Amino acid sequence: SEFFGHIKGSFTGAHRDKKGLFEEANNGTLFLDEIAELPLLLQVKLLRALQEEKIRRVGDNIFIPINVRIITATLKNLNDEVKSGTFREDLFYRINVLPIHIEPLRARKEDLKTLIEKFIEKFNKNLSLNINGIDKSAMSILQNYEWYGNIRELENTIERAMILANSDTLTTKELPPKIIEFKKEEKKVINHDELSIKKQSKKLEEELIIKALKATYGNKSKASNLLEISHRALLYKMKEYGIKESNT
Repeated sequence: SEFFGHIKGSFTGAHRDKKGLFEEANNGTLFLDEIAELPLLLQVKLLRALQEEKIRRVGDNIFIPINVRIITATLKNLNDEVKSGTFREDLFYRINVLPIHIEPLRARKEDLKTLIEKFIEKFNKNLSLNINGIDKSAMSILQNYEWYGNIRELENTIERAMILANSDTLTTKELPPKIIEFKKEEKKVINHDELSIKKQSKKLEEELIIKALKATYGNKSKASNLLEISHRALLYKMKEYGIKESNT
């Protein structure tokens, strides 16, 4: 119904005709966020609409031609989702025409300043505040943090700081304790007596899994996203390395 609309009386609560997202976006663009979360049954219907360039409202027998540009986004690795059977391969190839990979915020710290300025501007307007900027100490702490929650975490952090601020400049006093106390893990020195790439790779893999689980407080779905592997692969590797939730 949300995708394709419905006609009056087609189901309980359908008191009037309603256009779906595809009709609303006709001759324009439809953005579908978190496409990997779409159930398999709806994936089939989406694929059919994209291939045939026409849709039919729920309860109707008339097809409506559509001309819509589709942009999709996901945090998951769709290749892994295809392999695990949770995402249709034919739909994947249909939408994977021009892929754009965006690195997580922790891998592009140079964007922090611009994003913070945008969020300050946004919340000044939304919350009727007058914050001019952020001091060097606070900025340094934000630069050091790894931002496992990406831009949403940064946005929430800035909003919180602005609400708590007692002056027109954000300082370390308004930052959450976990960000202030955050310390980057030092890289472990490789034992040069052990030259096996296979063994060293397994050690690194185990360390990354433990780190990802700690960063997501044991949430395996989020940890698998950080590691860019499937949920099933994560469970397998945790079993292989003997990693229990109590270890994280």
